[in-house]
Amino acid sequence: MIAQAHSATLVGIEALPIVIEVDLQPGNPFFIMVGLPDKAVVESQERVRTAMKNSGLAFPGRKIICNLAPGDLRKEGPWLDLPIAAALLAADGQVPMEELRETLIIGEVGLDGALRPIDGAVSVALMAVEKGFRRLVLPIANAAEASVAPGLEVYGIDRLIDLAELLNGSMMLTPFKFQEEPAGRTPEYAVDYADVKGQRQAIRALEIAAAGGHNVLMVGPPGSGKTMLARRLPTILPPLSLSESIEVTRIFSACGQKGGRQGLIWERPFRSPHHSASHAAIVGGGKNPKPGEVSMAHHGVLFMDEMPEFERPVLEALRQPLEDGVVTVARVQNTITFPAECMLVGAMNPCPCGFKGLPEQQCVSSPASCGRYASKISGPLLDRIDLHLEVPRLKPEELLNAKTGECSDAIRERVTAARERQAKRLGSHRTNSKLTPREVKELVRLDEECTEFMRVILTRMNLSARVFDRILKVGRTIADLAHSDQVQKVHLSEAVQYRERIQSS
Repeated sequence: MIAQAHSATLVGIEALPIVIEVDLQPGNPFFIMVGLPDKAVVESQERVRTAMKNSGLAFPGRKIICNLAPGDLRKEGPWLDLPIAAALLAADGQVPMEELRETLIIGEVGLDGALRPIDGAVSVALMAVEKGFRRLVLPIANAAEASVAPGLEVYGIDRLIDLAELLNGSMMLTPFKFQEEPAGRTPEYAVDYADVKGQRQAIRALEIAAAGGHNVLMVGPPGSGKTMLARRLPTILPPLSLSESIEVTRIFSACGQKGGRQGLIWERPFRSPHHSASHAAIVGGGKNPKPGEVSMAHHGVLFMDEMPEFERPVLEALRQPLEDGVVTVARVQNTITFPAECMLVGAMNPCPCGFKGLPEQQCVSSPASCGRYASKISGPLLDRIDLHLEVPRLKPEELLNAKTGECSDAIRERVTAARERQAKRLGSHRTNSKLTPREVKELVRLDEECTEFMRVILTRMNLSARVFDRILKVGRTIADLAHSDQVQKVHLSEAVQYRERIQSS
């Protein structure tokens, strides 16, 4: 009699179903595993053998043939330990075979029978619902995040013996119940824009960026507050919705980083990779492709400090996620797509030494080196950045006498209201930065005064079609913050200000 247990394996952040088939045959005790297992899966047989004996369960003393289907999909990681043990127990008659039919099982087993957490529990649970499974059994450390899947009974267990008792009906467990965050609850942050002295114009620009999901580039000398401003950007973004929280948690869980309350991540991600990070670390990849920093910042902020110091191929690879909101990693075996809908915030100095334009310090960079430094960020990438900010160094009297700035809560209320206007207009949670050219034409109708103004701007600044559209998108966001249904000249004038520096440099 062949016993079957159902499990899953991760490919990128997606969970794919796996069937473990076990056949016990007469003969000398021997364990054969087929079905493209990697080294960690092959070693499962020794972990399972020892764990079963240490848990008081009998290990079959016969020839064991274990097949992992489908045979053309490579199985990786130690997460198949628990379903392999379940199939062995069913084949040996120690648990009822019918109990495995609508049950998906996944988990790593220690030599003492204790279960260890797995990666990608949210993705596994959602796949189980899609494939029609009734029950999911996994390590108790992953039960909270997996319980978000609707209509699925999620059982978290501590040890291998618990699985045998659950399948035999001798242990009564209550399925985990997911509890959604209370409506109106906002994440708590250790930083606030009230901490920032001065820089009112920069904070205003970041409010616009947050309201419309726009990308930002800040240029200023060392010590002007660029990093301080960027690190507080998540504090003015609206709280994650449940669907957004699930998407973010799936990415973090696939990378081995577990969630917080109820197993899910409720805070907007803020990722700040070092400028020495590799191409794969930023956009994703590797032998077994994993999400990169741009995907880890999904629905949050990717902050690239000292942006020109990043390798040119790394910066150019950001074009696709900034335009499409996804990263595609191609390999010979398959092509994997990771979500990457994030806000890019870049920071750079005005020159290599950082002191260009400062009256109190002399710039030692030559014009040629300044040109090379600025050219490290290509024109096509700059076109995809909507707001370009000058962040000047504060004067002594501003540092000494600056009043407390506006708190993040107040700014977040305006940002949330603007995003609600966009959601009502678009019928989805997309922001103005994601408007298609057709939607820009329909939603940003220019009157005669605005048309003449933009004609002058196009001639004077020699704008590309992409930049022209992005100015209109920023203008639409400024109008939303002003509770205006019509984009007016004053809104476009402010939007143009955030392009003038880079166009004239």
